[in-house]
Amino acid sequence: MTQPMTAYSTSLSCAKELDRTDPLAAYRERFLFPKRKDGEPCTYLCGNSLGLQPTTAAEFVKQELDDWARLGVDAHFRAQHPWMPYHELLTEQTARLVGARPVEVVVMNTLTVNLHLMLVSFYQPTRTRYKILMESKAFPSDQYAIQSQVRHRGYDPESAIVEVSPRVGETHLRTEDILELLESDGDTIALIMLGGVNYYSGQCLDLQAITRAGHARDCIVGFDLAHAAGNVELNLHDSGVDFAVWCSYKYLNGGPGCIAGCFVHEHHATRTDLHRFAGWWGHNKSTRFRMPQQFEPIPGAEGWQLSNPPILSLAALRAAMDIFDEVGMPRLRAKSEQLTGYLEFLLQQECSGFARILTPESPGMRGCQLSIRFSANGKQFFDELRKQDIVCDWREPDVIRVAPVPLYNTYRDVYRFVEVLSKFHNGRPGIEPL
Repeated sequence: MTQPMTAYSTSLSCAKELDRTDPLAAYRERFLFPKRKDGEPCTYLCGNSLGLQPTTAAEFVKQELDDWARLGVDAHFRAQHPWMPYHELLTEQTARLVGARPVEVVVMNTLTVNLHLMLVSFYQPTRTRYKILMESKAFPSDQYAIQSQVRHRGYDPESAIVEVSPRVGETHLRTEDILELLESDGDTIALIMLGGVNYYSGQCLDLQAITRAGHARDCIVGFDLAHAAGNVELNLHDSGVDFAVWCSYKYLNGGPGCIAGCFVHEHHATRTDLHRFAGWWGHNKSTRFRMPQQFEPIPGAEGWQLSNPPILSLAALRAAMDIFDEVGMPRLRAKSEQLTGYLEFLLQQECSGFARILTPESPGMRGCQLSIRFSANGKQFFDELRKQDIVCDWREPDVIRVAPVPLYNTYRDVYRFVEVLSKFHNGRPGIEPL
């Protein structure tokens, strides 16, 4: 649970003590940080956009390069980690990460490719049930994918896509509004497709409640977990979610453009009535190399694979997933709540007059990202942060997203972020300089 506010103070000694007693502090040394001009690590608070490189990633990738050089095509079978089943090295780790069974997950493709594959199978509109429910201002790639799928099926996105929005004057969705919409219009909705954690506001949705309500109205339920995987605890199997997709380059630290992940619930594992775009890597493994003309899908999520996966990308992701599996999401989440709670406390104490947090206050409704809106000159605040070697990101028109990641960020990182904001606003330090 988040440490109570009374345990925090605006003193630098508080940040130092929190770092001293942090049980995950040693994991910071297992990641590589961009450097300042003086050679010291910058303050990196942008893991929601691109996670840092694990120190072992180069070694993992080099092993595959060496095996390629040494063995050529034979590395598919004779490499230290044979390439043919290489993606299976990640299956059980991925299942534990997202609260799934091994048959329900696969590492493949990229997020939007996987989303399209899922929509092909799970968006099956009828004359009376053809709508897709999504959040307003979803991540653009999701919007584009869903719009294109709707048009492909012969429907107009204007009428076929139903968007749920925050109430007037509010910044995030209310679960009850989603449930009420499903209660009133659920019989026209074929598919619910929402972001598990909203990329802009940082809000974490109640996947289980939404899934239960969707299934009660016979809707298929899917989630984009790009900002949720590796950030919040997920329980995809027990929640009953039909499918989910995520990328691996944000919180999962797999590297730029890294191979992505996909979940398909076990109750769809052997369904032969689902349409799909098929590829040879999803075919029955025992007959794959007999090159049969008729496609026979592997039961479970693996049956949606298209092509043999990129081994170098898988190797980099393995380096990161070994760390996640070692730490476990419960311990990561415990630190995340405390670290983000500390950031929230400092912002409220030092920046409340000019900055407002858009992200929900409840730890259960957010991950480690806080989205901060400025009353004026937000871009100037962001530019100043970058001048001070603090890496976060800017979202138009007036929001800075900052993500203290529990695997490698410290309480002093958070303290430094607020110190620079406060000093830039006041023209002098509002809290003790780091």
